[in-house]
Amino acid sequence: MSDIPLPDNLHPETLAVRLASERSQYGENSEALYLTSGYVQPSAQVSADKFSGEEDGYTYGRAGNPTVSSFEMRLAALEGSEAAIATSSGMSSIMLMLFSLLKAGDHVVFSQSMFGSTIKLIGSEFARFGVESTMVPQTDLAAWQAAIRPNTKLLFAETPTNPLTDVCDIAALADMAHNAGALLCVDNCFATPILQKPMDMGCDIVMHSGTKYLDGQGRVMAGALCASHSLVNDKFLPVMKNAGMVLAPFNAWVVLKGLETLDIRMRAQSAKAHELATWLEQHPSVARVYYPGLQSHPQHALSMKQMSNMGGAVLSFDVKTTDPVKARERAFHVLDSLQVMSLCTNLGDTKTLLTHPASTSHGKLSEEQRQVAGIGQGLIRVAVGLEHVDDMKNDLQRGLA
Repeated sequence: MSDIPLPDNLHPETLAVRLASERSQYGENSEALYLTSGYVQPSAQVSADKFSGEEDGYTYGRAGNPTVSSFEMRLAALEGSEAAIATSSGMSSIMLMLFSLLKAGDHVVFSQSMFGSTIKLIGSEFARFGVESTMVPQTDLAAWQAAIRPNTKLLFAETPTNPLTDVCDIAALADMAHNAGALLCVDNCFATPILQKPMDMGCDIVMHSGTKYLDGQGRVMAGALCASHSLVNDKFLPVMKNAGMVLAPFNAWVVLKGLETLDIRMRAQSAKAHELATWLEQHPSVARVYYPGLQSHPQHALSMKQMSNMGGAVLSFDVKTTDPVKARERAFHVLDSLQVMSLCTNLGDTKTLLTHPASTSHGKLSEEQRQVAGIGQGLIRVAVGLEHVDDMKNDLQRGLA
């Protein structure tokens, strides 16, 4: 399909507002929402040619939609990839990638600090179909290298991680993967293409949960994979057509419009997160703060290099307690004392959201798995929104005091 003609070398902020599929005959300025599951064909021969792939065009909602295409081309432009394919959620995009690239006997190396559902999907669900996997410490390059086998097909990293904000060296992992004949996928949900572009560092696939910052207001669920034309068209799209984890046009339209303010939101929320993290680090009731923008973060220098000198909008902290057994009780007290900010497991909203990872996002893991991942019972994750920072501090102070 064709897109709106634009000059070359436009900045990301411009592409996020302007790039979309070609306007209809009505000349709409805001991108059109095409709510349709099917498309009327002008003739039987044209229909046959479109279904066979000899002619470009839309045939059925599971195979494509103009609104979804607008979102895909806009996200691809922001990430610097040749193409993108949208899915119904972030987890469905991971499912699409794994189904498309792996078979029984293949091996995956992935970070032990990843999102809990990702760990379960790779380590448990795909293990039932003969896909082998090895978890490694996020920041230990030697461990990544040692885990690679002759049958390794994919390295999968999330940087920064959820919720401890560990940062990995994307360029080093890309070289490692390519030397082994494997691909590197990076979950770029926390940083977004505004702060970090893994493709520029050699990454092969960028994965997104559009539910988060791409939407930006907690309205819909969406996912996407950004990659080369060959991966999208030859690997991902055939599985998508058969499996049907397709993104609904309305959700695509919502996230498409969310991309228009992504640059402004990410910069503003990152600045507020940095101020809040600095305050928390000095608080007597806080044991430790996890935030890449702080100099105390173990990968601070690397994160500043990879993330445009910004730390992102997500931080986590451990409450201080003299009795480790009461860490969970102490964290719950802080969360239950909130009057302004939201106790909510999502992130990426304009509203600040807090959650207790050990009982939510990582609640299905065993205690041993949580300990390996560094998820303690006193850990609280904060996805910073757009409220005034003083109001955030006062809201946390109620429970921390």
